[in-house]
Amino acid sequence: MSETNPPPVPPAPAQPPALPPPRSGCATAFMVVFGLVLLLPGLCALLFGIGSLTNSSLEPGLLFMILLGLLVGFAGIMLIRAAIKGR
Repeated sequence: MSETNPPPVPPAPAQPPALPPPRSGCATAFMVVFGLVLLLPGLCALLFGIGSLTNSSLEPGLLFMILLGLLVGFAGIMLIRAAIKGR
C-alpha cells in the first residue's frame, strides 16, 4: 500500500525572545548623575531628622518634609543601583 499523504512536519522549536539592545554609556552616566542629585534632599532630610530628634516639639509640616526628602533620597539610591546593575 502506498500512502498519498506525507508524514506531518514537526513544529519548529520556539525561539527565545530577542533581548533588548544594551543601554548606552551616556544614558547610564545621566542616570548616575541624576541619582546623585536625588541623594542631596535625602542627605538634607537625614540632617534635619537627626536635628529634630534633639528638639522636644516636632512640627507636622517638618515631619512631612523629612519623610519626603527620605523618599526622594531612596529613589536616588534605586536609580543609581539600576544604572550600575544594567538590564
